Amino acid sequence: MRPVTSSTTSWLAAAAFAAAMAVSGGLEAAQSAPDSENGRYSMTPIPEGVLRLDTRTGTVSTCTKNGAGWACYAVPDERTALDAEIGRLQAEVEKLKGQLAAGPTVSGKIDEALPKSDPLKKAEPKVGDGERKIEIPLPSDQDVDRVMSFLEKAWRRLIDMANRVQKDVSGKI
Repeated sequence: MRPVTSSTTSWLAAAAFAAAMAVSGGLEAAQSAPDSENGRYSMTPIPEGVLRLDTRTGTVSTCTKNGAGWACYAVPDERTALDAEIGRLQAEVEKLKGQLAAGPTVSGKIDEALPKSDPLKKAEPKVGDGERKIEIPLPSDQDVDRVMSFLEKAWRRLIDMANRVQKDVSGKI
């Protein structure tokens, strides 16, 4: 083994000092660099100007050049709006579940089905003296007039169509 001399010691000290300066200088340069130089923003050209993405926060902005210079405006974040709507709906569901749980309970016997009733069902005809009487409601005058009007229009159209066919056939022969 070789004995350590002062020149070797000074050379090792100088090398260590240079290495320390290189490392600390690199850290200092990285810390003092502006945000645009260390890759925080990603720029993409668009027809109106530039689309800017902040890689730290995820915010997207459109940057356009006007008379006073460049101006960037944040693009509305649909994800935030969707998250807010989901939160609102979840709160509403919880509220409704609470109301349902606190609501009135059904009491009484519910094992058997309730009888069905038809509110539009007509009353059964009355039976008198062993004979059954059937009542059929007749149409009103307004209903008859509507039917007659429809039939008149249909008949006129049929006659007009027959006349057109007859003229077409006689004109071609």
